Amino acid sequence: MKRIALTLAAFSLSTAASAASPLLGSWSVDVTKLPVPPEARPKSVTMTFSDAGAGKWRTNVDILGGDGSVRQMTSTYALDGSAAPIEGDQMEADTSAVKLPAPNVMVLALGKGGIPASTRIYTVAPDGKTMTETAVYFGADGKPVMRTNSFNRLR
Repeated sequence: MKRIALTLAAFSLSTAASAASPLLGSWSVDVTKLPVPPEARPKSVTMTFSDAGAGKWRTNVDILGGDGSVRQMTSTYALDGSAAPIEGDQMEADTSAVKLPAPNVMVLALGKGGIPASTRIYTVAPDGKTMTETAVYFGADGKPVMRTNSFNRLR
């Protein structure tokens, strides 16, 4: 009985976090601000965070490359930091783990082939209209690199 109560309490907290989080919805990267040359930029990047039910969220990422190529990836995960597979394009990662330390902040750890790939921190501005992504990864020289990307809410 105690285990059921703890499970229900965890589910209630997760559901409350989902309902209160301004992260939920669709976001578009401001490609004009990407820290790469214009010819290397994608035409668009859209991320959608949605409540998948049962205390889980789903992230869909759609990338339209500058050359017209399409990349899509999806992951459904618990918000407790446990690993979950990424389906679709796995060029950057095949596994994710997510936590929400605050309703407007998501920490996303990505892995590929059993090793760390990158960490992403998403923060929604107080007005709920923009989101900042701080991506942390290691360059070819083994040194840490941080990149910041700007998103605008689509819905």
